[in-house]
This record gives sequence, structure tokens and C-alpha cells, in this order.
Amino acid sequence: MFREQQSIKVMREGLAAIYPRLWRYCLVLTGNKDNANDLAQAACLRALEKCDQFKIGTYFDRWLFRVTQRLWINEIRKQKVRQGEGLIPVEEVDIIDPKSSPEMNLFARQVLLEVMALPEAQRTAVSLVYVEGFSYKEAAEVLDIPIGTVMSRLSAARGKLANRIKTEEESS
Repeated sequence: MFREQQSIKVMREGLAAIYPRLWRYCLVLTGNKDNANDLAQAACLRALEKCDQFKIGTYFDRWLFRVTQRLWINEIRKQKVRQGEGLIPVEEVDIIDPKSSPEMNLFARQVLLEVMALPEAQRTAVSLVYVEGFSYKEAAEVLDIPIGTVMSRLSAARGKLANRIKTEEESS
């Protein structure tokens, strides 16, 4: 009983601390503000339901992101959602950091738009590694794919983003 109470306490404190990161990851997965809200809430609920499966002393964020990834995959399978089908444009989503200047928020929005234009697999890898700070190995564990696949997706994403920047500079 003590372990269960301890797990619930760790879960509640961990969820409160990580929720902004979780929501951001959900937005990257879903591409939609409302779906991100739903997925983040479902992930929190699942985490509380499965708190006995979390090993205290391990990385809570990795465990929660993996739970979230599985929920999203199940949702895709269940509803047969495909990229771009029934989603609202990312331009309608406001991610404002009150600690940042308006210029930084504008730049962050521009970066988000470019990242959201990537294919889902690349977008998810970019989010986990470059936004959330996971190592390649950790991202591979969250996504349940080989580390080489993570590296390949990141390389392809960097290439696409570099080409877009180059094209924009040439047209200016």
C-alpha cells in the first residue's frame, strides 16, 4: 500500500511539473490544439491509472511520453486519421511564452510552422530531440524505433528545413 501511495504522489507532482511539455508534445503529435488538449488529458488519466507500472527513480518524462505516443497510435488506428485530414491549421494555435520577448515568440511561431510542415515522423523526432531535449537513444525508446531511424528522421528534417530557408533567402 505504501508503494502505491508513493507512486500516486510521484505521479501527481510529476504531472503538474511536466504538463506544459506534455501538451507541447501532444500538439506536435496531433497538429491540432483541441486534439492536443484531449490527448494530454488522456495521457494524464492513463498515467494515473497505470501509476503502479512506473518505476520510481526512473525518468518520469520518458515514461509519460511513451504512454502518450501509444495513446496517439491507438487513436490513429481507431479513427484512421491521416495527416492533414480534418485538422485545423497550426497558424490558429498560439504558443506564447510570457518570459520571452514578443520577437522571440514570433520567431518561435515561425519555427513551429516550419516544423509542423514536416511529415509526422520527422516532426515527432524533431520535437523529442530538439524541443524536449531527449537524446537520440531516449527518443528511440519513446518512439519504439531503432536509434538509427531517429537519426535518419532528424537528418531528413534538417535537410528539408535548410532547403526551405535557402529557397526563402534566394527569393528575397
